[in-house]
Amino acid sequence: MNETNFGVNEEVDLTNCDREPIHIPGSIQPHGAILAIDESAMQVVQTSANAMEIIGFAPDELLGESWGKFLPAETLAYLEREILPKNLEATPLYLPPFRTVAGKDVEAIIHRFDGVLILELEENRASENESSLALYASLKATLAQLEATKSVADFCQKAAEQVREFTNFDRVMIYRFAEDDSGAVVAEARRDDLESFQGVNYPASDIPKQARALYLKSWLRFKVDNDADSVPLLPELNPKTGKPLDLSYAVLRSMSPVHTEYLRNMGVRATMSLSIIRDEKLWGLVACHHYAAPRYVAHDARMAREFLAHFLSLQMAAKEASENHEYIRHLTVRHAELVELMAQTDDFMQVLLDHDEKFLEWIKADGAAFVVKDEIRLFGKTPSTKEVGAILEWLDAHGGDEIYATDHFAADCQTADCRDTAAGVLAVRLSKKMPNFILWFRPEISQSVNWAGDPAKPVEIGEFGERLTPRKSFDLWVEEVAGKSAPWLECEIEAVGNLRRSIIEIIVRKAEVLANLNEELQRSNIELDSFAYIASHDLKEPLRGIHNFSHILIENYSADLPEDGRVKLQTLMRLTQRMESLIESLLHYSRIGRTELSKAKVDLNKVVRETLEMIESRISEKTTEIIVAENLPSVEADEVLLREVFTNLLTNAVKYNDKQIRRVEIGFNETDGRNFYVRDNGIGIAEKNHETIFRIFKRLHGRDKFGGGIGAGLTITKKIVERHGGNLWLESLPDQGTTFYFTLGAAE
Repeated sequence: MNETNFGVNEEVDLTNCDREPIHIPGSIQPHGAILAIDESAMQVVQTSANAMEIIGFAPDELLGESWGKFLPAETLAYLEREILPKNLEATPLYLPPFRTVAGKDVEAIIHRFDGVLILELEENRASENESSLALYASLKATLAQLEATKSVADFCQKAAEQVREFTNFDRVMIYRFAEDDSGAVVAEARRDDLESFQGVNYPASDIPKQARALYLKSWLRFKVDNDADSVPLLPELNPKTGKPLDLSYAVLRSMSPVHTEYLRNMGVRATMSLSIIRDEKLWGLVACHHYAAPRYVAHDARMAREFLAHFLSLQMAAKEASENHEYIRHLTVRHAELVELMAQTDDFMQVLLDHDEKFLEWIKADGAAFVVKDEIRLFGKTPSTKEVGAILEWLDAHGGDEIYATDHFAADCQTADCRDTAAGVLAVRLSKKMPNFILWFRPEISQSVNWAGDPAKPVEIGEFGERLTPRKSFDLWVEEVAGKSAPWLECEIEAVGNLRRSIIEIIVRKAEVLANLNEELQRSNIELDSFAYIASHDLKEPLRGIHNFSHILIENYSADLPEDGRVKLQTLMRLTQRMESLIESLLHYSRIGRTELSKAKVDLNKVVRETLEMIESRISEKTTEIIVAENLPSVEADEVLLREVFTNLLTNAVKYNDKQIRRVEIGFNETDGRNFYVRDNGIGIAEKNHETIFRIFKRLHGRDKFGGGIGAGLTITKKIVERHGGNLWLESLPDQGTTFYFTLGAAE
């Protein structure tokens, strides 16, 4: 990082380190040389200034020349035949040792990146290397001991011990990254005379963002001698592209001046790091430090360490899963039980409420909340309903689409700080369109965190210009952390996601069943309407014949019939007339279900006025007070059918009334103008009969009581209202009158 990267007027903060271009340093470590080769002509376009020392040719002897100038013929043929056809893109490949044309014995690594073939060469130190057999035996013993561990903590500690034994570095640490990119030393193996770093935390700025990105790309990074000067590339820019050489995957890439100074402040002379990668994310590092002298790692040993890094990454995932095995099994079993219970009822949320203890035992939480539309149900140790409402408001705006999890909710939402009950919040959204959530809560756990010095590093003018200076003090700095809960485990977040999917599957499955039932019901209703129409239409003719022949018998053969015969024929005629009325009503009912509505703008004031005129004779039989609300609204409706609705309701209001003064009121709800009513002070209807009265041909009284009737009026009225997309219902008590309510389409 230098003054050309950050101007003197730029605000200096923790993000400055994140912007340092460490992938294009323009230099390499001095123990090797590097060549950038343009593959179109197989010509060297860049090389390091120390090419003579490592390769045996000066830079000006190599630039613009074919790589055959320094490669022996057999090596060149091997590379062109066996290596170049391989996938070398961002994938460094170790090559067998060879001797350059100038007689230098070298080890090499080759890869492609950003359109350039990059060849790294180091002195072959075969005499210093461990034998391949010794390396294999050491690696095998290391892997066996690591695999035998049971817990993540034991695995990390054994990994540190085995890597130190394997590499002979003075200190080996297992460093784990947190969600905020800070990190902590979770295991350590060191020389006895060294101070322990176990349990010490480091801020995210100590390993900035772009450094973490490179660790994710490259499994192994090391610096042989932190005191050695870097070697520049010549020329500084690739003459073909005009860009600096991208060394993201190069092992020889020189380290950032900031990182070099950081290591120097720690007293570190040589360093090596192995990346631990889980699920394509950087889980942590195996950080190796050597203090007294440089430390070189030859290619054979380096390949063994890279293999070890892959093994650690794979085993870390397995160890974490194994450590949580019993809890994961518990989550799985309880999940199956909850799903089975929810599948047995239409109200899955009520099932969870009824089994709140089982639900709280499912995930380790002190409290939970169910939120369906505007209803909040709490159980366990939770924030208040008002506080949960504030949490929901924030989640609705910032909580993402499906799952939100934090152990420090107050850091995200300052307006709903209820850390005593909800420092940690785990929330799952059940619907994208409605604020339906399930939430779990964990209370605050106060804790002390040990940092290697103050994590907020001061801004200073350092050796490399104005920037955030590397840490100079690593004295223990203790921070009291408040407002945080126990963290939510990955398996818990995954379990919540599975519960969400199960609930949605249950809802979808029930919706499909309901849709099928509705489709079947609609088909049945159509068939029933057709049957009723055909049956009633076809029955009318023979019924009329029975009535007519009975009438002829009475008129023409009255003298020949006994009295009892005449009475029975008269009864037969009355029954045929009643049956004809029933058939007419059934036919009318079926027509309502089949006929297309003739909708238009209808003035209800006019409809009510004309209806009252039609039933004037019935109203005048007894003192009746009619009250009609002013300015009834206009609606989109079938005027003929709407008049029938008011006719039936008003007729019943007058008919079923035994009061000296009958009172009937017609009105509507002025709030939305869609809720109409007809209210009377008549005989009332017992609650047990509130549904019965809508059944066709069902009367609650004797055939001739209250003026008789066949019991089809309310059934037809309900059908008409439903055809208009509305509902019909009533409120009533015996001897206190009845109010029929109905809704129609939107009023103007």
